[in-house]
Amino acid sequence: MADAASPTVAEPQSDAPPTPAEDAAAKEQRTANRKKWLIRLALLVGVIALLWLAYYLLVARNYVSTDNAYVNAESAQITPLLSAQAIEVNVSDTNAVKRGDILVRLDPANAKIGVAQAEADLAEARRKFRQTRATSTSLSAQVKARGADIAQMRAQLTTAQSDFEKARIDLDRRLKLKASGAVSGDEITTATNAFNAARAALARAQASVAQSESTRSAAEGELEANEALIRGSTEDSDPGVLAAKARLDAARLDLDRTVIRAPIDGVVTRRQVQIGQRVTQGTPIMTIVPLAQVYVDANFKERQLRRVKVGMPAKVTADIYGGGVEYHGKVVGFSGGTGSSLSLIPAQNATGNWIKVVQRLPVRIALDPKELAEHPLQVGLSTEVEIDVSGH
Repeated sequence: MADAASPTVAEPQSDAPPTPAEDAAAKEQRTANRKKWLIRLALLVGVIALLWLAYYLLVARNYVSTDNAYVNAESAQITPLLSAQAIEVNVSDTNAVKRGDILVRLDPANAKIGVAQAEADLAEARRKFRQTRATSTSLSAQVKARGADIAQMRAQLTTAQSDFEKARIDLDRRLKLKASGAVSGDEITTATNAFNAARAALARAQASVAQSESTRSAAEGELEANEALIRGSTEDSDPGVLAAKARLDAARLDLDRTVIRAPIDGVVTRRQVQIGQRVTQGTPIMTIVPLAQVYVDANFKERQLRRVKVGMPAKVTADIYGGGVEYHGKVVGFSGGTGSSLSLIPAQNATGNWIKVVQRLPVRIALDPKELAEHPLQVGLSTEVEIDVSGH
């Protein structure tokens, strides 16, 4: 009975409102937790910033990179040097060729005719030179003969002069005796006729000497003119022979050009010739790309090039192989202008609506030939380039 009458102890109820003291303590706890997390976040951000700064100072600032880079090469464009029909085509697209391999044969018929004509012209030039040299010998003999004729004519002139003097003296003697009647008229007539004949013979002898001298002068002139054609020349150095040789060399060169050979090692692309087709001089018929000598043109932003210099090392990765294949190269040069300035229609910024656009300058990267041999690259493939500007 006593237990039943004893008073019961009241249990605290959980849904009772917190007291002001408890509310303040909870707020202080939340504030402390928030500050703690903010401090941790600030420390984390600070550590990340320090790590990024350290990475930039030690690594990132020593490299510039771009993915705007493409494989290129100094391709060889094959063009025939004469117009003719293609009678043989030995290569197709994607075929690998070596320098000197025969690519195309052209019809050599016309070229062979040209060689034969040039050989005939050379033989004619040699014969003409020999003929000219022989003519000089003949003319020299004629000059000597004319000299002998002159000597003979002068001897006849001397005889004619003697006969003339004798006839003149005989006539004078008879004319002096005519008055005394010591000579007859017939004798005087005979002496007069003899004198006239001697005088005519003398005139003829003088004319013969003059004619012989003139003939020798003409022969000497012909000899001098003929000697001028061969003086200082041999059969091989004669201008006419040299010109004929040059024409023969040109004809043989045209004959050689009927066989078109590969000028470099590479892969055939864009073949545009078929058997039986008449190719035109100077018209491209195919292109050879030297895959062992390709390079990369990397288009860097102008601000990235402040520290880039020729000779700096570079690393290249190609999309075709992924990051697992890395090429090592070096900077070999810079383009003479930006891509926009060298385009077909350059940008014209002389307007009131001008907006500055960051320009890109092509930088050429030479690659290691051994690495290219292991993992060939084709022209036009996309690549990523990273240049080490640390100078180490």
